Amino acid sequence: AGVSRSVAVVTAYLMKTEGLGWEEAYAAVRAAKHDAEVNPGFQGQLKLYEAMGCAVDSSSPLYKRYRLEMLTERYPELQDLPREVFAVDPTSICQNPNTEVLYRCRKCRRALFRSSSILSHTEGSGPTAFAHKRITDSAQLCDDGHEKCTSYFTEPVQWMEPALLGVMEGQLLCPKCTSKLGSFSWRGEQCSCGRWVTPAFQIHKSRVDEVRTLPVGNFQAAKT
Repeated sequence: AGVSRSVAVVTAYLMKTEGLGWEEAYAAVRAAKHDAEVNPGFQGQLKLYEAMGCAVDSSSPLYKRYRLEMLTERYPELQDLPREVFAVDPTSICQNPNTEVLYRCRKCRRALFRSSSILSHTEGSGPTAFAHKRITDSAQLCDDGHEKCTSYFTEPVQWMEPALLGVMEGQLLCPKCTSKLGSFSWRGEQCSCGRWVTPAFQIHKSRVDEVRTLPVGNFQAAKT
């Protein structure tokens, strides 16, 4: 009917070629075509397109989060998960020491995920977000009353696949020593900061160690 999908495409074109924000570009299209009405799903895609600098970057955490949210809507009917949603198991490729931080199981040292797999979220409202759970002062994690994130929320990694298939939620165990690392839920889980994350692939920070590799030049300078 020329009121939603085509309008979204023209809006994206104006954003890319004229450097307009999505709302400004959409307003320009509506001024020329008064019955234009982009549906909420396409509006969300235009906002994402703007946030990524009017480029489709599949490596962007914003894009990864959006892709997982879309997958969650269809998950109960899915028989298999698309291969592209899984990050490569860090044990199967070499680390780039200049940019990537590696996270290992604290117990057995098995590599689990890289910094590029962490999907950050806006910090929540802290203890007030848990009022319905009646959390006491002694259960709060920070002395200053401001809750911090005690877990990493990541994209799915290849070693998680057997645990994810066919169930909505469960534990995430180290694939080598089977110690508990965290949990997952396609319905979402609440971070310790109060923010609700959907879907959630949550690794507790207390169960992993950061490994940062110094470039060879820096190591040589340190020796001299």
